Amino acid sequence: MNVLLAQQADRIATPAIDYAAILPMLIILGAACVGVLFEAFLPKHQRWPGQVTLSLLALAAAGVALVAYAGDSPARGVTTLSGTISVDRPALFLWGTLLALALGALLLIADRSVEPGGAFVAQAGIAPGTVQDRAQVGSTGMQTEVFPLALFALGGMMAFCAANDLLTMFVALEVLSLPLYLMCGLARRRRLLSQEAAVKYFLLGAFASAFFLYGLALLYGYAGSVRLADIANAAAGTDRSDTLLFAGLGLLMVGLLFKGSVGPFHTWTPDVYQGAPTPVTAFMAACTKVAAFGGMLRVLTVAFESTSWEWRGVLWGVAIVSMLIGAVLGLTQTDVKRMIAYSSIAHAGFLLVGTMALTEAGLSGTLFYLLAYGFTTLAAFGVISLVRDSSGEATHLSAWAGLAKRSPLLAAVFTFLLLALAGIPLTSGFVGKFVVFSAALSDGMAPLVVIALVFSAVAAFFYLRVVVLMYFSEPAPDGPTVSVPGAFTTAAITLGVVVTLLLGVLPSFALNWAGAGGFALS
Repeated sequence: MNVLLAQQADRIATPAIDYAAILPMLIILGAACVGVLFEAFLPKHQRWPGQVTLSLLALAAAGVALVAYAGDSPARGVTTLSGTISVDRPALFLWGTLLALALGALLLIADRSVEPGGAFVAQAGIAPGTVQDRAQVGSTGMQTEVFPLALFALGGMMAFCAANDLLTMFVALEVLSLPLYLMCGLARRRRLLSQEAAVKYFLLGAFASAFFLYGLALLYGYAGSVRLADIANAAAGTDRSDTLLFAGLGLLMVGLLFKGSVGPFHTWTPDVYQGAPTPVTAFMAACTKVAAFGGMLRVLTVAFESTSWEWRGVLWGVAIVSMLIGAVLGLTQTDVKRMIAYSSIAHAGFLLVGTMALTEAGLSGTLFYLLAYGFTTLAAFGVISLVRDSSGEATHLSAWAGLAKRSPLLAAVFTFLLLALAGIPLTSGFVGKFVVFSAALSDGMAPLVVIALVFSAVAAFFYLRVVVLMYFSEPAPDGPTVSVPGAFTTAAITLGVVVTLLLGVLPSFALNWAGAGGFALS
């Protein structure tokens, strides 16, 4: 019996785990688990400082571990956890971007000075203004369940953009999505709108996940494996029918394009951006797009590069539709948050242009664009949270008329961020579009670049419309007030503005880091 057990043990190979490579992700997921324990065991008055301290320390520790590993990491990257996670240079760049953006988002989430009692409730069903709601505000100051939820979502994003097989990518997709569904429904103000946003996001997200999973099944039937490298080998040299291959790719891309807010798979974006608590909207707009396009870059480059001539035409159409929807429908919006939502759909089309290039320049340009767009959007939503009236945030455009006369500094900051989203020189938005469009031109996509430039000009109109409204209109006598931001909100907005300026003036460091190496192909 002992001999049989010894033989069986010899057959079971223990997977090698490179703990140094995945330490940043383990720190974030471990901190999320500790945050759940904080909610269970800490007294109510200690939860907010405990959760804020834990979250910031986790981000700092993960950042230190990332920098320490990146300095000695092999240029070709490593695969670990039985080949399910690939820690290569693009993954390290995406992880660094996610950690930096999550820092700003968590600062917005933690702020209690702009909204008394915080922007969140513990349960979406608690009606605002009731005895229960007032008791919560008085006893706890702020509901803190959102912190471990945000860390779980961040950990899922980090796993998603480093996943080396489709099954791991699907699990990571659910880990990042489920906390976001909950966070969207926890707004203290405009509760019904927040609940509606959460339900829409959940239903459409579940539908998109089903597409992703069905595509995964078809690709497994085609290649006999869910690993990206095995799918690439099967696509490059097999006599099997390509029906399963391209049907699986099409369904897989639906799930990825949904997460990236790419039109026409964008229908959740305006409603969710508008209804979710603004700090959560900032977190989604910045971090989710980084994770989605990071995963998309890895899938298309590693698994489907050899068949690009067959699927690129379809993605051309998707990119044009996304830019069209974002630019044209953005002109009709009267709500600032919905306008930024349609702006994100247009930017997703621009990002898709760089994603299709499948060259070193296309990869580095898209990674840089994700970094630049994330910080600009994060700061923009931080500014939006400060313009308020008696019902909460004043997001209707009419409320922003003459804002420069009420708060010249806030109007100047928002103007700078809008100009960055429009791609004006000396901002990160200009450099991002320049490197992405240059990569597409070099890869023979000149007609698509011309179309993208046209839609960039169209989209610039609704950014400039807000600038004109703030500076050249008279403020209403009963117009909104501009809240004095707390230290956390000030730090988040300052971080976004400084990075937006630095990436526009001195982009070489970030561009060099983004172009330090390609995906590991094993």
